[in-house]
Amino acid sequence: MVDMEEVKNRVYEILDKVMDPEIPVISLTNLGIIRRVSASEDSICITISPTYTGCPATDVIPSLIVKALKEAGFRKISVKTELAPAWTTDWITEEGKAKLVAYGIAPPPKVNSSKRTQFCPNCNSDQTSIISIFGSTPCKSLHRCHHCEEPFEAFKCI
Repeated sequence: MVDMEEVKNRVYEILDKVMDPEIPVISLTNLGIIRRVSASEDSICITISPTYTGCPATDVIPSLIVKALKEAGFRKISVKTELAPAWTTDWITEEGKAKLVAYGIAPPPKVNSSKRTQFCPNCNSDQTSIISIFGSTPCKSLHRCHHCEEPFEAFKCI
């Protein structure tokens, strides 16, 4: 008899190695888009929430999930999308936020935070300003640090 909790834990471990196609240092689990994993004797169902409706990675992510699970030996795999409640940047894990900083992207503040200043991921200064609301991807904006003079991207708060 197969222990379904063990199977689900294994699936989460696999998904923790599947990286976001636009920000390749953060996994789908750290990004917080994996809503749940359901397992039965013969199939796996992954429920995800896109970061936002227009995200170009939304079409790629299910195929990355299926590919990773097939490579791990799973055969009957489905991926469902759940839109409500909507994904929020608050779902990014602390580990995910640390990985963003290490990659040079400022993580978003908490959605309901009164503090909206972006900290520079290079020197941690809060003396920053926005250059453009548009970054290299729609989920990021471009900023400049007045302390170290470096430009940087920041994950938008959604």
